[in-house]
Amino acid sequence: MTDGTDRGGLPAHRTPPEVDRVAAAQAAVAARRARAAVKAAIVAGERTPLEVARAAWSDDDAPAEKSLRVRDLLTCLPGIGPARADAVMQMLRIASSKRLGGLGVRQRSALADWLAGRTGKRTASKLVVLAGPTAVGKGTVSAYIREHFPDVNLSVSATTRKPRPGEVDGVHYYFVDDAEFDRMVRDRELLEWATVHNSYRYGTPRPPIDRALDAGDRVMLEIDLQGARQVKDAMPEAVLVFLLPPTWEELVRRLIGRGTESPEEQARRLETAKVELAAQDEFDVRIVNSDVSTAAHEVVDLFTAP
Repeated sequence: MTDGTDRGGLPAHRTPPEVDRVAAAQAAVAARRARAAVKAAIVAGERTPLEVARAAWSDDDAPAEKSLRVRDLLTCLPGIGPARADAVMQMLRIASSKRLGGLGVRQRSALADWLAGRTGKRTASKLVVLAGPTAVGKGTVSAYIREHFPDVNLSVSATTRKPRPGEVDGVHYYFVDDAEFDRMVRDRELLEWATVHNSYRYGTPRPPIDRALDAGDRVMLEIDLQGARQVKDAMPEAVLVFLLPPTWEELVRRLIGRGTESPEEQARRLETAKVELAAQDEFDVRIVNSDVSTAAHEVVDLFTAP
């Protein structure tokens, strides 16, 4: 029979000595550093994600690989942000908290097949897609990037709407009529297209993008949310960026202040903006457009960020 004490009269469940707690903390720090080194090697191209996964599943001593979360492994891949990583794991039926070493046989096989399927896909160049609600300043941020970062290839969209003051055909948009837009859709010349605000159609010509990416150029698309979703399906290496206003009141002020729409059109666009803002969690990165220069630099930084 026991009364909950050891032979010396001390409680059976004693607090570990201070030296044990210190050693445990040091071990935890070392483990985190080891996992960070593994992720850095993947980002640098020194190791492939599949190599890391196989190391975790081997009988060899590989504690860093075995304890690496699957989600962290996926976000090391170009164009895979937190939202896309969660979607991939859901598709593979892997819980978000799972570590590589804790996967079952079927989960390992599914993940290995998915990683192997990405082998050979273009990773030397990047495609960034900039989207956001109406009047958030996508065009202003894009214009800043065009002026200050000439190495970034900005895709020019086609649209059926009329030019706004200062817009130049072939620079800001390709302004086409409905018949020409129909032809582009029919001939599959558009990477994506959509009708925006129940009025005009917008689309992204694909041939210039393919040529730029094949040449290793950095490419940025400024498009609407519907188009961004289509690009995500067609080109999974793309990094999707959602541009946010500082506040809803500031978005309203910007829309009304530019004076390019009728009051009825403004009201329709604001209703659409509420729906668009609710979709921000679908994107890999969110950037608040409080300052155009800062927002533009954050977008361009994504071309080199892991």
